[in-house]
Amino acid sequence: MSGLVARLIAGCARNRVLTLLGVAAGLALGVQAVREIRLDAIPDLSDVQVIVSAEWPGRGPDLVEDQVTTPVSSALLSAPRVRSVRGQSFFGLSLVYVIFEDGTDLYWARSRVLEYMDTAKTHLPEGVTPAIGPDATGVGWVFEYALVDRSGRNDLAELRSLQDWTLRYALASVPGVAEVASVGGFVRQYQVQVDPERLRAYGIPLRDVVEAVRGSNQDAGGGVIEVAEHEQVIRSQGYVKSLGDLENVPLRSDARGAPVLVRDVATVAFGPDVRRGLVELDGEGEAVGGIVVMRWGENALAVIDAVKARIESLRASLPPGVEIVTTYDRSGLIRAAVGTLRRTLLEEMAVVSLVILVFLLHARSALIPILVIPIGISLAFVPMLYQGLNANIMSLGGIAVAIGAMVDAAIIVVENAHRRLESWETSGRPGDRTGVIVGAMQEVGPSIFFALLVITVSFMPIFALTGTEGRLFKPLAFTKTWAMGFAAVLSVTLTPALASLLIRGRIRGEHDNPLNRWLVRGYAPVVRWVVRRRGLVVAGALLLLATAVPPFLELGSEFMPPLNEGTLLYMPTAPPGIAVSEASRVLQLMDRELHTLPEVERVFGKIGRAETPTDPAPLSMVETVVQLAPRERWRPGLTWESLVGELDRKLRYPGMPNLWWMPIQTRTEMLATGVRSQLGVKVFGDDVDQVERVASAVAAALRAVPGTRNAFAERADRGRELRGRDGRRRNDGLADRRGPRPLRDPGPLRTRLSQRPRCRRQRARSDVEQRAGATARAGGAPLHARAGHDPQRGRQGGRARRGRRRGPRHRRLRRAREAVRRRQRRAPRGHAPRVGRPVRVLRARESAAPARGAGHARAGRAAPLPEHALGRGDGDRPAGRPLLARRRHLAVVRARLRPLGRGLGGTDRAGRARRADGRRDALVSAGGLARAL
Repeated sequence: MSGLVARLIAGCARNRVLTLLGVAAGLALGVQAVREIRLDAIPDLSDVQVIVSAEWPGRGPDLVEDQVTTPVSSALLSAPRVRSVRGQSFFGLSLVYVIFEDGTDLYWARSRVLEYMDTAKTHLPEGVTPAIGPDATGVGWVFEYALVDRSGRNDLAELRSLQDWTLRYALASVPGVAEVASVGGFVRQYQVQVDPERLRAYGIPLRDVVEAVRGSNQDAGGGVIEVAEHEQVIRSQGYVKSLGDLENVPLRSDARGAPVLVRDVATVAFGPDVRRGLVELDGEGEAVGGIVVMRWGENALAVIDAVKARIESLRASLPPGVEIVTTYDRSGLIRAAVGTLRRTLLEEMAVVSLVILVFLLHARSALIPILVIPIGISLAFVPMLYQGLNANIMSLGGIAVAIGAMVDAAIIVVENAHRRLESWETSGRPGDRTGVIVGAMQEVGPSIFFALLVITVSFMPIFALTGTEGRLFKPLAFTKTWAMGFAAVLSVTLTPALASLLIRGRIRGEHDNPLNRWLVRGYAPVVRWVVRRRGLVVAGALLLLATAVPPFLELGSEFMPPLNEGTLLYMPTAPPGIAVSEASRVLQLMDRELHTLPEVERVFGKIGRAETPTDPAPLSMVETVVQLAPRERWRPGLTWESLVGELDRKLRYPGMPNLWWMPIQTRTEMLATGVRSQLGVKVFGDDVDQVERVASAVAAALRAVPGTRNAFAERADRGRELRGRDGRRRNDGLADRRGPRPLRDPGPLRTRLSQRPRCRRQRARSDVEQRAGATARAGGAPLHARAGHDPQRGRQGGRARRGRRRGPRHRRLRRAREAVRRRQRRAPRGHAPRVGRPVRVLRARESAAPARGAGHARAGRAAPLPEHALGRGDGDRPAGRPLLARRRHLAVVRARLRPLGRGLGGTDRAGRARRADGRRDALVSAGGLARAL
């Protein structure tokens, strides 16, 4: 192998033109790679993950968890190369994070998720459609802006419409942008505010209003007809364009044939949608925000520059008074990080070149190692480009580490050539000068080549790292390995060609350099003394090593030092269930206090979530981006730690613990682990209340740990709810136990005269009628549809559920009922019965509209309860029934109801029956009817 390397050195030295042409071609590829390589501040530490989001408006988190999150998560667990699945459930929203193994292609993973989502859709509720999020990662939030109007010409609703319908689509078309998310403001809606009393008056169910409004907002096509030798496309235009379009939607016709419109039963107006997030700027008030999410694998700097150029082109078309304010721009951080490393590389190259020039005292010889450095670095970018690595502080840091070792070979080769040429000139210059140089390089070249290869493979163990540590350190290892590898190749190819071309003229010896003489004069005595007292030197070295052990044990450990991004992320946590109005007030107070410090340039506060699956923040989470002024404008002696401490002491809100961190790292950790701080403890369990108690205890224990600024427990609280339970919970035998009931309204409910009491479980028929009316208003079936009563035949159509009750009280009640029935049967046809209800009136009422009950029966719905409206005019009174006779009849009814009331717990003075359990149920009292008449 040494012979092969030696022959390669000789061939390159004697064929300088071909060697230089080959290196020039490689240099051109390297320059092109440097121009095309992606730039970013830090490596993308996020996992390969796909986000699945599903909306189910109006449902609570527990229901979303059971019906949406769990089925989707269970279906995606069996997908190939899936490492873990994590789900989060919010009010009306489900987010499922599918994390794949390292090395999985993102788009292959997205296609697998789409396949398995087809299986999960069959287990989801109707109307729930899951969708995958944008092809972005945790570092995808590269640019944020705010829309403000300080002139007051445009309100938040108009600014949000401008963002959703103009800016969002204009910026989404920029190459490299995966999504533009909107947050804040008010989303304008057409809102139909239904009046329940009007619905009851017209007898229209709520679902008919919903179906009519839904069906009115659509167009229809009718084909093509020919008119005057031209085609005419038939269209039915029905899209809603104004409030009047919705107000004039017909629902049904009344008894006179007049149409009942939406405006007759509801108020149509513009209103805001339910807000789950809002933004605020500089403590001046709410604003509308936009978040530009970069696509995975794109050049962050190029995308940001293109977005800013598009925004500049859109400023001229904005409405008067509207401004676009940049609230977060990562391009400054990227340029600062890359600029720092570029400056460091140039400084290293300058220092190395100066050292070589000082020690060799030969300018042309110094050019050899100086040229090797940029050529080797540029060649290292070629495999980086095709590997998909981007230039960041870690990858460029690997090149900075390799620069010192890259020039070692060139320095050694040039120095050995100088020494051999000095000997060649002293001995009278025997032979060829080029041969002397080639011989000198062949003498040390193979050893240097293998030494560089050893340094090259020294970082091989880093390639075995996986997970986040692998994604962090592999770019450094790759760039360092490529740089050292190309340096080894150049040491046996380019260096011999340049040495044979540039090492000419007078060559000075080592002793001719005064700096060398001074260093040798000081170095030689030290070496002699160390060699003579080597035992003492070894003992002293061991003693120094022992003194370093205690400081080493006291050193802390950290995965990655915090990157000072120049921007702070302030993340306090509000109590669960905070209202949107209170959240807006608190957020504005926080931003106003932050903006008072001279070191703070801009404050952009966000509470809640933006409309993107990459933002899993609940309404209780605050994310305030604090842009800091340049260091030159800071107060003298103020450090980063002291500034954060001052901000932490300034913002103290009860029940809202503070958290200060960096935007990029925080979002990366949140998407990867679900924890938004450097250190987190996860508590698992089946009981939510027990988990919260344990988490609170853990947080209290961690607050006492030295070095802890703050510790808080994430609350898994379900929030405050107003719950309405179905009538199935009641134990009166009237509620429908067959499942949830649709909303129904039987029309205007008035005082009613009941049918004859037949069902044994009814304490009083009139009592049951009133509760049946309430059940019908809630959507349940009327009484006769439940108890088997047939209003057309006037008798009991079914049997009682239980047997005949025993006891003296029930026997007296049965005897009274039998007496009532006998008197009713003996009553003449034209006269009113002494007790019970006016049967003929009800039959006349039913016969007046027989089609209504039949239509309800044919449609599978229970017919409305027959009713007798009182007090609506003489036309409603039964024929041949004087008012005095009816009052005597009602007096008898009241007398007969008193024993029933005593059996149920007695009657009060208002004619209402008090039940034994203390509850009051409405009865049709005789006195009340008499007063109505």
